[in-house]
Amino acid sequence: MKIGVDYYPEQWDRSMWNRDADLMARTGVKIVRIAELAWSKLEPQDGQYDFSWLDDIIGIFSHYGIEVVMCVPTNCPPRWMYEAHPEIIQAGMGESSVQSRSHSQCCLNSMVFMSYAKRITEQLIRRYIANPTIVAWQIDSELKAPSCCCEVCREKFREWLLERYDNLETINTVLGMSACGGEYSDISQIQPPDIHMEKEINPALCLNWYRFISESAANYVKELSLIIRREAPKAKITTNIQFDEDVPDLYKLFNALDFVSYDNYPPVRLSDNPDKFSSHAFYLDLMRGIKDRNFWVMEQLSGPVGSRSEMSPTTIPGMIKGYSLQALAHGADTVLHYRWRTAVNGAGMFRHGLIDHSNVPGRRFFEFTELCKTASKLNVIDTTELVSDVAILYSPENEYAFKIQPQTEGFSYIDQLKYFHKAFARYGANIDVVSPDSDLSAYKVVIAPSMYIYRKKAAENIYRYVINGGTLIMTTRSGVKDANNNCVMDVLPTSYKELIGAEIVEYDPVGNTKQTIIDFAGNTFTCRQWCDILRLTTAKAYAKYNDSFYRCCPAVTMNRYCSGVAYYVGTVCKMDFYEKLANNIMKQTGIPRLKGLPEGVEVTTRTNGLDDYIFFFNNSEKPAVVGLPKAMYSIIDSTGKEKIELKPFDMDIVRK
Repeated sequence: MKIGVDYYPEQWDRSMWNRDADLMARTGVKIVRIAELAWSKLEPQDGQYDFSWLDDIIGIFSHYGIEVVMCVPTNCPPRWMYEAHPEIIQAGMGESSVQSRSHSQCCLNSMVFMSYAKRITEQLIRRYIANPTIVAWQIDSELKAPSCCCEVCREKFREWLLERYDNLETINTVLGMSACGGEYSDISQIQPPDIHMEKEINPALCLNWYRFISESAANYVKELSLIIRREAPKAKITTNIQFDEDVPDLYKLFNALDFVSYDNYPPVRLSDNPDKFSSHAFYLDLMRGIKDRNFWVMEQLSGPVGSRSEMSPTTIPGMIKGYSLQALAHGADTVLHYRWRTAVNGAGMFRHGLIDHSNVPGRRFFEFTELCKTASKLNVIDTTELVSDVAILYSPENEYAFKIQPQTEGFSYIDQLKYFHKAFARYGANIDVVSPDSDLSAYKVVIAPSMYIYRKKAAENIYRYVINGGTLIMTTRSGVKDANNNCVMDVLPTSYKELIGAEIVEYDPVGNTKQTIIDFAGNTFTCRQWCDILRLTTAKAYAKYNDSFYRCCPAVTMNRYCSGVAYYVGTVCKMDFYEKLANNIMKQTGIPRLKGLPEGVEVTTRTNGLDDYIFFFNNSEKPAVVGLPKAMYSIIDSTGKEKIELKPFDMDIVRK
């Protein structure tokens, strides 16, 4: 495991560079990321380059044995470019500029911007192709799905629709334009949906727009990666992302890249409510599942975060170290902290790094030092990976479709995934979060929450998994829409009703009104948000409603289908139901369960095929003790243990 930092030498006096590198080396920093925002320093005038300062800082890091991630700084173009080519700036529906940020504001479909981006990429790779200090390349930074409505994007969107659907007649049909008497008579009439979705919207148009802008981001990354690969075929290339409202389809974005990089900012204040999600374990597992391999954290929380909004609280003692090790436990091989020094100017001056404005190392810095010492002991797990019995299917298109049309008060697609993730993790299961198109054959349990948008490949994949003996859990709002976000005229859950052995005769969007269900064993659970009223065909009732006019109707079902089993959860429950369901299904499928784990303790296992290493992470503000079935060797403390004692946000790793 490598621990590193993000460093911005262009923001500091040169006299500080050597001292910083020396302190990094003595602290245990193995890798730094540089040049992320440095385009204006590298190309101060159009076509005039200055790499001398970059040569110097790379040379300093090389002297201290510190590796470098080189950023292609296209996220932050120079001012001269905006002045010479204002057309490269993203535009809203009224053609007005959407310059609301200091960076990330260029149109990714602009050929002018692309030509400049390719040129700076070529300059960097040609200059540093043979430099062994550079071990990876990052393209741009925190790319968004670019809702740019400039004329270039409008025309490309029209071309994209024609290429996908052949002709205007088919486009009118796919987009359901007859619903409002608004059929297009000419391709030029097609406009992107309102980017803020504040007006009446066309769901089919919005979903196709999301596909287009996701492909725009993916094509942009691919074009720049080809520049690098042409000069350096063995270069390792990535881009870093935050999982936020504007995130593009991550499977498309990383398709042409070598590994995933994630910007990890876990919450610094935890909730005592079991139905809240304080842990970032779900997002870490999702990042690992994008390419089904270990990933990097390119920005890791280092202190209070603030920019144009109020600052967050500071990290609690243990979080700097613990959250980095949590990322390792879920498949991160390299973790870089944002940032080495807190900026003294610019919008990010209150996004705190490891060394504060005082220039005096403090509590957070010394905790980071302890992290580096711990990481130096973990070479034994460098070749390990997570092998999971449980998979959760994540679909970017399903998530976006629910954003277009929220279903009911409180309903969240991502929360559906998180409930199951937290429930199975409660018993120490490794969990993969993967695409619906992934090979599912190795999993004992697959959870497919809210398969809202129908995709033939995904549906066939799910059926195949159950037919071959798998155990599946589906949930409400599955099979509702066709591939283009139009409702299917069939009994819900349409294409999945044979698989679940039940039909939905009616549904009740109850929002935050609380109701109850009773399972087959007589246990009562609270449900809310959505209630599917089910009629059984071949399934059996696992739980029934206890309220409203559909009292005693099935709420959760279980159906034996060919060699497998399919469960259907027709409502949204509180956490205790999902934990009970997970416990029962793990018992039935033979997945090992760890019972009695203290609240907040997370357990994952990494293996190299010969040895298994179990990670115990206390993601809580209270001390915790976990008994072991036998004495095990701790690679953290280099001693045998019969129990694990964890301080808040502490981790121990034992060899099984």
